[in-house]
Amino acid sequence: MADSVGTDTAAGVEAAAERVSALFARIQDALAGWRDTILGDEDGDAPVSAAAVDATVGALVIPLLREDDPLLVGAGFIAAPEFTGGDDLHFSWWLGPLEENPVFGSTTEPSRLDLASRSYSDYLRDFRSLEWYSIPQTTHRTHITGPYVDHLCACDYIVTVTSPVERDDRMIGVVGVDVYVKRLERELLPAMLAAGRPVVLVNEAGRAMVSTDPSVLVGTVVEPGEDAVRCAGTPFRLV
Repeated sequence: MADSVGTDTAAGVEAAAERVSALFARIQDALAGWRDTILGDEDGDAPVSAAAVDATVGALVIPLLREDDPLLVGAGFIAAPEFTGGDDLHFSWWLGPLEENPVFGSTTEPSRLDLASRSYSDYLRDFRSLEWYSIPQTTHRTHITGPYVDHLCACDYIVTVTSPVERDDRMIGVVGVDVYVKRLERELLPAMLAAGRPVVLVNEAGRAMVSTDPSVLVGTVVEPGEDAVRCAGTPFRLV
């Protein structure tokens, strides 16, 4: 009986890991499609107008942000200056309906991110040094940043997934999404609870993202241990 319970528990943890992998594979597939669409209309090295970028990206992401119970809280494309021919980065980024928060209140419809209204957004001018941009630029691969508290928009814990948009092996921006950690909980907790023992989803640095143990809060560092189960296609493990 004990061996049977152990086998069932191990299978439950593996099933939960597969659920994590499937969710993030879905996100990465969407980013790949957006990347191809953004590059599909561009012509060689010629800059693309900011208005054209906004129209293309808005058509891609706004319908997703309008879904009932959307997975995403933010999405879009952040273009390097050489893509639009400007002097600075161009944020073609939309926010989904935001829950009440002490800084920006709440919204009921998708809205364009207005950096001018964020008085503390100057740090974004050095965006190439930020993790969600610098790592895709270095690795040429999709990267997951977080969990971290988004003080720019959501005022809550989020995870950011970004993928490089490249032309002639040179990165000209990133496509990306933001997801509330509490939204990830709704997606992942049922499978994690079915594992039959307390489990914690941790990122590459061992920081907790989602946990079935109420004593383990988001951001807590958890020692993975030898029995941690990797979630294929992600840097995450179930501990």
